[in-house]
Amino acid sequence: MSRKDIEKKVYSCASELLHEKGYVSPVDLLIKMDRLTKKQVEEWRFGKIPYLERVTIGNLSKLHHTLQTLEKFARKEELKSSKTVYMQWGKGAKRPLRFSKTGNPHMEGMYSTHYVRMKSERQTDLKSNG
Repeated sequence: MSRKDIEKKVYSCASELLHEKGYVSPVDLLIKMDRLTKKQVEEWRFGKIPYLERVTIGNLSKLHHTLQTLEKFARKEELKSSKTVYMQWGKGAKRPLRFSKTGNPHMEGMYSTHYVRMKSERQTDLKSNG
C-alpha cells in the first residue's frame, strides 16, 4: 500500500469511525483498516501479546505514517486529542500495556491518543435555547 493509499484509507475509515462513535482511536482505526483483528486486540488487552505492533499488519514506517495521517485528519476535523491509558484486562495486577516493541514515549503517545468530536457551539446553543 502506497503512502497515498494509506492516507485515503485513513481518511475514509476515520470518517466512518467518527460518524459511528463520535471519536477515533488508533486501535479502532487499525481494526477498520484490516491491520489488526478484534481477537488480536483482545489477546493484547489480556497480556497474551507483549506489544501491539507485534501482530499489526504493515511495516513500522507505514504504521507510523498511518498514525501521522490520523493526527492530520484530527486537526482538519478540529477534533480534541485525549490521551488514554490502556491497562491490562483480567485477573491479577493491572499493568500498562505497550503498543511498540521499544516503548518509545512518542510512539506510545501516538497510539494511545483518541480524537474526540467536540460539540459545536451551534449544538450547545440549540440545547440551551431549546
